[in-house]
Amino acid sequence: MYSDIFDTKGIEYLIVIGFLLLIVPFWIMLNRPLNLKAKVSKAVGILSEQILRIPQGLFYSKSHTWTFLEKSGLAAVGMDDLLLHLTGGVELQYLKNDNEMVKRGDAIVRITQDGKELVIASPISGEIQHVNTLLKQNPGAISEDPYKSWLYKIKPEKWSEETSRYYLAGEATEWLKKELTRFKDFMVETLNQSPGQPVVVLQEGGELIDNPLAEMNKEVWNDFQVKFLNTER
Repeated sequence: MYSDIFDTKGIEYLIVIGFLLLIVPFWIMLNRPLNLKAKVSKAVGILSEQILRIPQGLFYSKSHTWTFLEKSGLAAVGMDDLLLHLTGGVELQYLKNDNEMVKRGDAIVRITQDGKELVIASPISGEIQHVNTLLKQNPGAISEDPYKSWLYKIKPEKWSEETSRYYLAGEATEWLKKELTRFKDFMVETLNQSPGQPVVVLQEGGELIDNPLAEMNKEVWNDFQVKFLNTER
């Protein structure tokens, strides 16, 4: 006997099946490797450890710079991805020139945003051979890929001695995760001490928005400088 699906419970089954077709792909996506979770976090504007890029062959300084010794014998120096996710878009002012000598902990770059600034310290000592002036024309490139967008290339004086205290490979990954947690604590403390600061930097559940320092004032940037970037001085 012929039975019309719309006169039976068939329509309810179709609704359930349709719901599963919508929710199952999303569930699968969330349970795939971290790179897909990172895309989800990035899409909703959350700053999480999953979206951080941490190449394993670089040496990471506690001042949130990195360095890498090239085959030429020169060491490339730049800023790490966490720092740039915290600040958002910035403008660069180089503080050193070709052929200048620099010591570990010397100020080499000033980054600015809407009247706020941070000073970046060199992770190594040596003679500056090249300044990446292309970043002056396109400062946004450093946020797109902070590990291709080096700041300086330096002929190092004490490579083994100075990099022995830095983080490499798995240690770098674990350290940057801890730094993100430390920054969350820093934000909570800042918001508690300064009620006028925008609570929007923390989403419901305590998740950070991406580029949280962009929402903060100059005093908070100064405090961040002391607590997170002055460790090499």
